[in-house]
Amino acid sequence: MYNRRSVLAGAAAAAAPAFLTRAFAATSGVSDREIVLGQSAVLSGPLGASVNSFNAGARLAFDEINRRGGLAGRRIRIESLDDELKPDKAVANYKTLLTENKVFAFFGGVGSGTIAAATPILRESNAPLIGNYAVGDGVREKAKDAAYFVRASYGREAEKLIELLGVIGNTRIAVAHLANPGGDEVLARVRALLKAKSPSLEVAASAGVKNDGSNAAEAARTIAAGQPQAVIMFLSGSPIATLMKTLWDSGSNPAFYGMSTVAGDMVVKALGDQVRGGLSVAQVVPYAWADSDAPAREFRALCSAAKVEVSYNAFEGWINAMVAIEALRRAGRDMTRESLHGVMRSMKTRVAGMDLDFTGASPTGSRFVELVHVRAGGRYLR
Repeated sequence: MYNRRSVLAGAAAAAAPAFLTRAFAATSGVSDREIVLGQSAVLSGPLGASVNSFNAGARLAFDEINRRGGLAGRRIRIESLDDELKPDKAVANYKTLLTENKVFAFFGGVGSGTIAAATPILRESNAPLIGNYAVGDGVREKAKDAAYFVRASYGREAEKLIELLGVIGNTRIAVAHLANPGGDEVLARVRALLKAKSPSLEVAASAGVKNDGSNAAEAARTIAAGQPQAVIMFLSGSPIATLMKTLWDSGSNPAFYGMSTVAGDMVVKALGDQVRGGLSVAQVVPYAWADSDAPAREFRALCSAAKVEVSYNAFEGWINAMVAIEALRRAGRDMTRESLHGVMRSMKTRVAGMDLDFTGASPTGSRFVELVHVRAGGRYLR
């Protein structure tokens, strides 16, 4: 269902623009037998682990609908390319997916810088992007009516975390963030929220961590110098464990609060018992282990059959795929890109306990955020 390939380089990418007008003018990617969707995302390096888990969950939903005969007899196929979270590679990927892979629409966009760079192509081609991971609020607004974002905004996550930290009396709050546009936006949002609570409140320390995590230890030492009571982390992948361990080794022992990009189970696996319940994470999808929730049970059954590990990232991918499937279903047998846009702009639905509404001014469908704690063994407790 997923075909993962590297970005076409050099002459192939440079030649693509000559074909764009012709490719963008056609509603390709839909035949009597299949619907082809495209994805450009970071699939390698430290940041790739979370996205690959997201994709594994999405694959469960697409494979299941295909097993049942597809949508009106059409199977859904995904062409997925690695952009390494680099905007220029993302642009090349989107062009390749449209001109060579002839995709109908896009799924599972990842990263603020990459989506910002690709938005003009979305608008020119009129191919909708449905679903997202790690896309900043400002980029979402700029991509409105070209892309549709399922998970709650980072501003919403930050509000929940600052509200909690204020309740428990933390005033020295540090921020460790990805050194990219999304990370800069999160830092600015936290600063604004603290100022709104009290003009005297400042971020105690902040540090940007490169996408490859190469400066994670240095960033931790910068954070430690601010003597924080709590550290908000907008990070992903292995750099999180490096940052936390370096802070402990420096004699700092703050409480750690991850935004939804933090895969708490992976962090605990890397650090073992050192975590000792000192990590809480804001989650933007419901609890995947709920016995009383039928969609969560269905998701876990699919995970078991496909030998996919149950995780928040995988559940988020599954939910995003379910939204895309529902939109394609509503677009009908004679779907076009314009009709798919119309479906998304009018969609109000409920998926796995999440209320989604794309009919308002925001390009984001969900406001769901809850805080969970990570325990030994990577178990999540609500």
